[in-house]
Amino acid sequence: MTIKVHAPRDVHTTLNYFRLLTDEPPYNYVSEPPAGTPGTNVGPDVRPVVIHDVRGKEDTVGLDVTGFQYVNYPSAVKLFEDEEEIRKVYYPEIEEILKKYAAAKRVFIFDHTVRRHPTQHEKVTASNGTTTPRRVPVQRVHVDQTFTAAEERVRLHLGDEAERLLKGRYRIINAWRPIENSVAHNPLAVADYRSLDPEKDLVATRHIYATREGSTFGVRHNPNHKWYYLSDQTPDEVTLIKCADSDIGKARLTPHSAFEDETSPKDAPERQSIEVRALVFDVE
Repeated sequence: MTIKVHAPRDVHTTLNYFRLLTDEPPYNYVSEPPAGTPGTNVGPDVRPVVIHDVRGKEDTVGLDVTGFQYVNYPSAVKLFEDEEEIRKVYYPEIEEILKKYAAAKRVFIFDHTVRRHPTQHEKVTASNGTTTPRRVPVQRVHVDQTFTAAEERVRLHLGDEAERLLKGRYRIINAWRPIENSVAHNPLAVADYRSLDPEKDLVATRHIYATREGSTFGVRHNPNHKWYYLSDQTPDEVTLIKCADSDIGKARLTPHSAFEDETSPKDAPERQSIEVRALVFDVE
C-alpha cells in the first residue's frame, strides 16, 4: 500500500493590508451607503509575504497557541446549495466540532457565508424557493470581530443570559471548509497570533449594517507576521479560526485572508467554501 505524502509548498505572494484613505476613522458599509458617501474609506496596502505550508505539521498549531487549528471532519452535506439543509444538518456538525476540538460547553451559531467565484453558481437556494446572493473570497487581511463587537454579539443573541455568560470565558470561532473540490485558487492564509503586535497592528473599523453597527479589525503590515496555510485543503478538512477570545492568556484572534497562488494549476476548479461563525462558551 502506497501512502501519498504532500511535500510542503510555501508560497511567495502578496497580501492586502490596511491603509486608511481619508482623515476620518475607518468604516465599511455592509449595506448601501448614503448617497454621495463611499462604501469604505479603507484601501489596500499591498505587501510581499511568504505563506508557509503547514501540511504535515498540523500538530504544531492550535486555537489557544496560534489562534487557528485544522481538523479532519467529513460532512454529510456536500454541495451546500440548500439553506435549510445547511441549518438542519451542517450546523449540528459544527457544534459537534467545536465541542470536540475547542472544548466548548455551549455553542450558538449566528451566521454562515458561502463563497464562490463569480463564474460559479450565482445563488444559494432555500427550500422555500428564496435565494441568497453568493459572496466571493476576501483578499484582504482582517479579523471578523473586534473584542467589543464580540461582547456585543453575546448581548445581541443571548438576551437575558448574556450577563451571566459574559462572566465566563467566551469566544467567537469561524469554522471554514472547502466545498466540492480541494483548494487551488484563493487558498486561506492565517497569521500566528504570537507574531502580532496587537496594540500597533489591529485597527478597529466600523462595520455598518442597515439596522445596526458592529466592528472588525483591519490589520496594518508588520514584517514580523508569520503566515500559514494548508496546501490542497480538501472538503473533509476544516480550518478553525479564532475571531475573539475573552481569555487574555490565550491566543485571542487570527488575522486571515484569501491569497493568490501563482503555482496553482490554471485549469484547477475555482475555490468554493463555507464559513460558519459561532459564539463559544466555557459554561452551559
